[in-house]
Amino acid sequence: MIEIVEQDAEAWSVVGPDLAAVVERAATAALGRVEGEVVVLLTDDAGVRDLNARFRGRDTATNVLSFPAAEGAGDLLGDIALASGVCRAEAEAQGKTLADHLSHLVVHGVLHLLGRDHEDEAEAEAMEAEERLILASLGVADPYRPNADA
Repeated sequence: MIEIVEQDAEAWSVVGPDLAAVVERAATAALGRVEGEVVVLLTDDAGVRDLNARFRGRDTATNVLSFPAAEGAGDLLGDIALASGVCRAEAEAQGKTLADHLSHLVVHGVLHLLGRDHEDEAEAEAMEAEERLILASLGVADPYRPNADA
């Protein structure tokens, strides 16, 4: 199950009326056959900055944060938070639609909840390859190719 919490609905509304469907589709594709719950927080830059400062010691907004659930949390795999302003600016700078960029970041966040990482080059390459496959299945262009949608 994918639960979507919108705290900055106006900023995210540019994705359109399919916002929830975009998030659910990307999260479901990333989960594959894994059963579990994911909570997706669509918030503003200040909300993500606060989370990043409190939980990672970094007083800055970032595009996406993933918080794996604690042991014994039942079906909950974890939470993902996305910053509207950062995501919008990145999509514009990269010549992508916000919906496609959001799909990529949701997939990226879910993969982190599933234990994937990009701390070293080999991990990064493996995670990016998995993201490309998942996104291609959703009709989203390779997010690592410059100006993929331009």
